[in-house]
Amino acid sequence: MVRVNGEEKDIAGKTLAEYLTAANYDMKRIAVEHNGDIVAVARYGETVLMDGDGIEIVSFVGGG
Repeated sequence: MVRVNGEEKDIAGKTLAEYLTAANYDMKRIAVEHNGDIVAVARYGETVLMDGDGIEIVSFVGGG
């Protein structure tokens, strides 16, 4: 199980890119922290999620 924004999800073995795509995130409007480290967009496809990992996803919102 992987904890995503505080919620346990059964996504171990998937890449970060696979999860974000399946969850319909706009990769141009988010920042992702994996086990306490910010992940560069270029590394989403090579970052494999493992049991016990923690992911925090922050969406950017425009306005003003």
